[in-house]
Amino acid sequence: MSKLHSKGDRLYTYIVHAFLIVFTASILLPLIYVIMTSFAPARDYYTRSFFLIPSSWTLEAYHYLLNNPGFIQALKSSILITVVGTFINITITSLMAYGLSEPGIKGRSVINFMILFTMLFSGGLIPTYLVVDGLQLVDTYWALWLPAAIAPFNVIVMRSFFGSLPYELKESARIDGCGEWKMFATIILPLAKPAIATFTLFYMVGNWNTYFSAIMYLNDDSKWPLQVFLRQMLILNDERIGQLAETVYTYTPAARMAAILITALPLLIIYPFLQKHFNKGMLIGSVKG
Repeated sequence: MSKLHSKGDRLYTYIVHAFLIVFTASILLPLIYVIMTSFAPARDYYTRSFFLIPSSWTLEAYHYLLNNPGFIQALKSSILITVVGTFINITITSLMAYGLSEPGIKGRSVINFMILFTMLFSGGLIPTYLVVDGLQLVDTYWALWLPAAIAPFNVIVMRSFFGSLPYELKESARIDGCGEWKMFATIILPLAKPAIATFTLFYMVGNWNTYFSAIMYLNDDSKWPLQVFLRQMLILNDERIGQLAETVYTYTPAARMAAILITALPLLIIYPFLQKHFNKGMLIGSVKG
């Protein structure tokens, strides 16, 4: 390749770099603003139209949130919903995908059609609620876990991956006396780490960001996850007064920004550990359908 570039090539490179810089700044500036506001005193928000560096640093907002029973309960609910929900999701998805990848399974084509059908058509909001209510799951976490136990797209992709594994690998394991459960746990799952890590991340994000389903099915506010708690603070502008160290403290802008940051922090921490599997997991099973 020649080291010399035409003026058009250089102009194109400059335009692409400028676009990427502007795009990156548009993403980073709001995040930086949220972080800095969470550490700023309340007067900065009301006296300064825009700032990226607070006049003084304070942990008052974080101190209040971490001593706020409502926020702590919402945090516990989100952790419970995410951990248990993700376990249910990935367990049922992997088992179902592995079973459907076996060509000798009776009724395989019918179940595959039913999974594909749910990607194209939905029962609707009201029928879904009536089913959940009829099973007496309203106001329980099971109303969030069971209706969303699997994602059809994830099942199809993981089924394609399991189906792409060499048949000789499974056959040799069976000849050596390895049972189906043992083979699945000791041979298949280790090979499926990239796919499992990818879909675990997808399911975790979905469970952690649970909002609409929680509004619909959870009437007890002690079971509300963080997203619903944020709604009370941000959208409804609910400035509930709390008593802390003999001083009255409300949900100031700093407290709201701190709540946003704490809510986003777990996924930001977990993502780097799963990133190495992400690209590979997205491509796995995409060749063989």
